[in-house]
Amino acid sequence: MKDINTEYDLIIIGGGINGTAIAADAAGRGLSVLLCEQHDLGSGTSSWSTKLIHGGLRYLEFHEFSMVRAALNERQILLSRAPHMIRPIPFVLPHEPHLRPKWMLRTGLWIYDHLTNLETIPKTTSINLHQSKYGEPLRYDLTHGFCYYDCQTDDCRLVILNAQSAKENGATIVTHTQCTTAIRKTNHWDITLQNKEDGNSIVRCKALINATGPWLNDVQDNTIQHNTASRIALVKGSHIVVRSLYQGNHAYILQNKDNRIIFTIPYQNNFTLIGTTDVDFEGNLNKISASQDEKEYLINLTNSYFKKNITLDDIVWDFSGVRSLYNPNHENPSKITREYHTEVDNSDNLPLISILGGKLTTHRKLAEDVVHHLLTTFPNLKPSWTSNTPLPGGDLDGMNLTTFTQYCQQRYPWLPNDVLNHYIYNYGSQIH
Repeated sequence: MKDINTEYDLIIIGGGINGTAIAADAAGRGLSVLLCEQHDLGSGTSSWSTKLIHGGLRYLEFHEFSMVRAALNERQILLSRAPHMIRPIPFVLPHEPHLRPKWMLRTGLWIYDHLTNLETIPKTTSINLHQSKYGEPLRYDLTHGFCYYDCQTDDCRLVILNAQSAKENGATIVTHTQCTTAIRKTNHWDITLQNKEDGNSIVRCKALINATGPWLNDVQDNTIQHNTASRIALVKGSHIVVRSLYQGNHAYILQNKDNRIIFTIPYQNNFTLIGTTDVDFEGNLNKISASQDEKEYLINLTNSYFKKNITLDDIVWDFSGVRSLYNPNHENPSKITREYHTEVDNSDNLPLISILGGKLTTHRKLAEDVVHHLLTTFPNLKPSWTSNTPLPGGDLDGMNLTTFTQYCQQRYPWLPNDVLNHYIYNYGSQIH
């Protein structure tokens, strides 16, 4: 197989957000790293999310304070690492008295605002929906609400930025390459990689990481043949996309009587992204789709808030992803923690680390924690570095986003604004 060595310190299976973030962190700390992905980067769950970098307001209701605090801290770090494509937007929460009392919402949002001291984005405000532009698309009987801020991003692009960072630090990234066997030998792992074009290759490493998300158990059982108690739940989240429900770059968070919430989010200029569902998943992970019930659930809840109603015929696109969530207590899907968990088997000082759970927002911290587990095997690891280092393109040539945008408008006056903004959002200072 082209461009790969025969020996590495670390091999990572899985090219989603967690795998690429771990590869970047480990390579930047001095390890030789190989990441293999059976399809393309971010082609699984990591490209089928709600595309938010957020603390997870609703998890305060389940007393997940530490997880929300950690996510909010990460939100701020990621804002500084990739300000071109992680951007704050307003979220409007209409008050429905029969669902949650106003004092409860106000208290939850106050906690959300104050769980971290690192924030630079606006705090929550109360709004009169009859006097605010935010109330215009909503039912007239909705009179009061709250406005808070979270961040929107491109989830798959974030995977690519982490992969670029890994490669810049010396990691080898191979896609369309499946790990078919992983066997512990006396002082190393023997890993068989299968590429459709180049056939099989055998490579060695000292440490192995299973970052395959919903494929985790399959890889554990069939590739690594390392039986562990299955403590993950496979939960499907589905989204629909419709033509813009309203004008403006703000989102809504809508409560349902089943205690769940969904978001309506501005998407790709002319569309609204609506999601997500939480349903148990059983089936083929390579054939995932939104069910009729899920689509109707999202449509009915959306219609219960907006003046403009939508039907199944208004859906221009739908997508679904399966999350692998740590679930030792067999909780209901909507109540399962999104906090990540790592299982470390350090037999013969040849670590196998398996990643369970997690969310898009906390990928950097997850990667940092996973690499810390390798200190006993690699005592000369360099210090953690990702919290203070921009992702590729995130330095914005030393400017803030507004100034950088103005600079690019002057430098490339022949580019239409919508194209220029698209380039800046995706590439930051790599636009040049």
